[in-house]
Amino acid sequence: MRFMICAAQLPVALLSEQLQSPGCGAFVCFEGWVRNEFQGRPVVKLEYSAYQALALVEGERICRETEQTLGVKVRAAHRTGCLQVGELAVWIGVAAGHRDAAFTACRAVIDEIKARVPIWKREHYLETPARWRHES
Repeated sequence: MRFMICAAQLPVALLSEQLQSPGCGAFVCFEGWVRNEFQGRPVVKLEYSAYQALALVEGERICRETEQTLGVKVRAAHRTGCLQVGELAVWIGVAAGHRDAAFTACRAVIDEIKARVPIWKREHYLETPARWRHES
């Protein structure tokens, strides 16, 4: 499984270990953390929701397409539920023979997850009502 959705802490060490290979000389990862503001508004927490069955299929498809197109290895995971500021919400890892492919693939995977995977976040603000956004 290349893509997972987790209600608990993401298994970063396990995912990284799955990418290790003698033919890979480069590893790049992206970690998306809950930040404390959005467009100038203080954020208290985020609440992630997903259409899990479709999210798993589409996330897996994105990882597989990236592997086939760029000749890399990919693992990715996204949290659901309520996350506090500073918590890890999304993790993408890419292993490749060389750094250029690893950086390119990592960027492609996060961009495609944000565009195609049915995951939404509800931002809880300090001073204004919470708001749902399609986001990863």
